[in-house]
Amino acid sequence: MTKPKVLISDKMDPNAAKIFADSGCDVDVKTGMTPEELIAVIGEYEGLAIRSSTTVTKEVLAAATNLKVIGRAGIGVDNVDIPAASAQGVVVMNTPFGNSITTAEHAIAMIMALARQIPEANELTQKGEWPKSKFMGVEVTGKTLGLIGAGNIGSIVASRAQGLKMKVLAYDPFLTEERAVELGIEKGDLEAVITRADFITLHTPLTDETRNILSRERLEKTKKGVRIVNCARGGLIDEAALKDLLDSGHIAGAALDVFAKEPAKESPLFGTPNFICTPHLGASTTEAQVNVALQVAEQMSDYLLTGGVTNALNVPSLSAEEAPKLKPYMGLAEKLGSLVGQLAHGTLPKISIEVEGAAAKLDQKPITSAVLAGVMKRYSSSVNMVNAPYLAKERGIEVSEVRKERESVYHTLVRVTVETSQGDRSVAGSLFGSGAPRLVNIFGIGIEADLDGNMLYIVNDDKPGFIGRIGSLLGENGINIGTFHLGRREAGGEAVLLLSVDQPIPEDLVDKAAALEGVKLVKPLAF
Repeated sequence: MTKPKVLISDKMDPNAAKIFADSGCDVDVKTGMTPEELIAVIGEYEGLAIRSSTTVTKEVLAAATNLKVIGRAGIGVDNVDIPAASAQGVVVMNTPFGNSITTAEHAIAMIMALARQIPEANELTQKGEWPKSKFMGVEVTGKTLGLIGAGNIGSIVASRAQGLKMKVLAYDPFLTEERAVELGIEKGDLEAVITRADFITLHTPLTDETRNILSRERLEKTKKGVRIVNCARGGLIDEAALKDLLDSGHIAGAALDVFAKEPAKESPLFGTPNFICTPHLGASTTEAQVNVALQVAEQMSDYLLTGGVTNALNVPSLSAEEAPKLKPYMGLAEKLGSLVGQLAHGTLPKISIEVEGAAAKLDQKPITSAVLAGVMKRYSSSVNMVNAPYLAKERGIEVSEVRKERESVYHTLVRVTVETSQGDRSVAGSLFGSGAPRLVNIFGIGIEADLDGNMLYIVNDDKPGFIGRIGSLLGENGINIGTFHLGRREAGGEAVLLLSVDQPIPEDLVDKAAALEGVKLVKPLAF
């Protein structure tokens, strides 16, 4: 088997390359490339490991004809065109937990620096001024820390703040009451954090909903004397308003590690009293840089070699442990999707994916993605589990998921239903024996069949002599039949025949089969 090729295009811990190599990948380290140089070589690689220096644009992706995965050693993926990567079927991963402690500790350091005005005191002392009477700090003990965002980093900040005997109040729309109790913090709305907190720290990604979450209006509502820290993302705070409120004394101090525009070579905040800034150092510790480099190498290797998907931003996560368990279900799901995609006529406005029995106990998202990958092959040959949901969305297809843990005839079942101009059409399949996928129902007719290779789907009247006629026709034309599967609604009614054959059936032979007595439909299939 050919080894997957991986390119490391940014500086990162050398052990990352060793992990790739030890896992069974060929790895090249080429840092400092221009966009043109990257475009010239990216077509050779299946994996691209980056930090913040490499920008993965549409142009880079267009040249990345073999690329399967992009791994960002760190949290932010502003330098990756995720929609373009998704449309091309490329998984985009990051490492959201590798620098969590480092970033949380930086936020705590900023809180302490603000409380005791350490940077300004240091600067004047080193100038020989000994300004002891000029600086009067505040204790953090007993003060209320307001968290905007209580996820991974925010929860670590809360823990550290509790160690400093601070009270913690958090706003996070995804924070449950149970999780708040577990963290030992108070859950509140944004208004409560703004009006009650003595210190405010932000720990949320930059989205349309969070952009300028601390707007001028909200900053004006904050408690007089509040101190604000942002070690998350630039753009969460109205920086001009922050400057005005620092100047007025309403805000006692602010510390930013991130800015709306970076690198921040200039800012109205620079030189403002009681303002501290650092050049995006949140993740800049030796431990964090080693952690994220090793994690991205492990994640990418898992994906390229086993199919495990961890910390992906555009496809359901699937751990290396889950991948073997889900793989046969995903194989079944893709074949069922391909079957309905080949047989259904016209547009498909709605697709429903239903799982029963053992399948209902698994993560359904990868199964759904596999079904869509099969269905969307009717529109594009370069479709996979990553871009299939996006292709379906582009075409306005409504996708629904149904989970039923009831017992049925089969210990596990996946059913795919599509809405067509002729009404709903469903196919269902199960896993037999050692996990072999098998069709068990097609459009309401029970039939057990493998879906593999070249096949012929025939709908005919259930009358004597038909099997002999179709067998003779194929034999006379040199077509060898591999397997033969029959099903019918009732004796003498509509019947279904699924044949596997050793080679594709020519179009003229399909027409001859359709002309046989009793035949209603003939459709060649390929899996």
